[in-house]
Parts: sequence; structure tokens; C-alpha cells
Amino acid sequence: MIFYFSGTGNSAWCAKQLAHLMDDQAYDITTLTEIPDIQNAKQIGFVFPVYAWGTPAPMTEFAKKLEHIKTFTFGVCTCGSESGKTMQHFSKIYPLDSSYSLVMPNNYIIGADIENENVILEKIDIARKELKKISQEILQHKRGYHVLEGSWAKLKSNLVNVGFNTFARSTKPFWTTAACNQCGICAANCPAFAITLSEKGPIWKKTCFQCMRCLNACPNQAIQYGKSTEGKGRYIIQHYLPSDEY
Repeated sequence: MIFYFSGTGNSAWCAKQLAHLMDDQAYDITTLTEIPDIQNAKQIGFVFPVYAWGTPAPMTEFAKKLEHIKTFTFGVCTCGSESGKTMQHFSKIYPLDSSYSLVMPNNYIIGADIENENVILEKIDIARKELKKISQEILQHKRGYHVLEGSWAKLKSNLVNVGFNTFARSTKPFWTTAACNQCGICAANCPAFAITLSEKGPIWKKTCFQCMRCLNACPNQAIQYGKSTEGKGRYIIQHYLPSDEY
């Protein structure tokens, strides 16, 4: 049984790939109306992106509520390069027998533009192969810690992550250009339910998860974040996957 949180699709794809490879089920925690019965689960897994070298708030809150049972547990975090102490911190909330970090295409365009298509496809292909290895190890209930923490991991996952959750989750910088046609996709797909639609366009609540789904999935690229996203590309993993892939 795999529980996942995803912004632009990287972690959702990874969770569904693992579920397919292991004949398991993957659940989006933001759409669950109730937690499935986990008593007979052969393994329990968590898949989520790294936000500022830490676990996204919705996954942290979900894990705190999930019952602890005697079964094999694992976690996979997706990241642009390194994950800091993310998995160690998460394991204090829900103990993990095995942990992995998986490099995926960049989707946090506040910091940097998206990569070119060849790089994106190569990263996805490498991840596809890694997931096959990870799935076999999980099925064997193989314990391990396969996480690229990077330099200054403790500092980043403590000081920087606290700063991110305290200050960087403000929605004030979000705005829309004249290209917005009030289609409502951003409001309908926001996992934080932080967007409502008005006659003038989307209106954000004070804070959100900073998953960037609204910005990246806007079909007209009408949503911007301050001045840091103007002129940059947008990333949704489905644009780079075969139509029949999970």
C-alpha cells in the first residue's frame, strides 16, 4: 500500500510505477476521504517530493495520523538533486525500514528554468530503471538507506526548511496575466484548496503548499510568481510520458 503526495506529477508517477511493479495500490493522500484499511498490507510506502530539503506539510500531517502496524515500511522522496535529512526526519514521524531518494526533472521554476526536453526524458528514463530496482528490494523487504543527502544536509533540513515553511509558503507573489481566461483548472486541481475563482480570475488564500501545480499546469501559462517565473517554461510530467504509461 503506497501513499503519495505530488505537485506536478513526479511523485505521483513514481508511486504508480511502484504500485504497478509490485502489484500494489497507490493512493493520493489529498483525495482520500478516509484512510484505507492497512492491517493486511504487505508493505506500507510513502512517496513525496522534497520541499526545501524537507517533507511537504500534507505528507507530514498524514503520516502523523496513520496507524503504526507491524509490516515493512519504505519511503521514496523525489528531488532535483539532493534531499538533505528529509528521510531521516520523516522516519521519526513514521519509522521506515528502507529509504530512497530519486532524482527527477526540475519543476520548481521559482528557482530555475525547466531543463531541456532531452535532459527531462533522460532523467525520467533513469528513474524508470531505478524504480524497477527499488521495487525488487521492497518486495524482498530489504532494509537500507539509499539517499543522497548532499552537503550541509543538517543545516538545510533544519534552518532552511523552517524558513521555507514559515515565510516562503505565502501566496502573495502569485498573480495572473491577461492570458487568464478563468478556466478554473488551477482552483479545481489545487491540493491545498487554496484557490477560488472570481470573475477576474483566481484568488489565493494566504498560504499554500508551494507545490507549483497551479502555475505549471495552467494551459495558458497565465499564472506567475513574482517576477521570477516570467519567461520560463512550465513542467508537468504527463507531457513527457507515453500515453499508456502509469
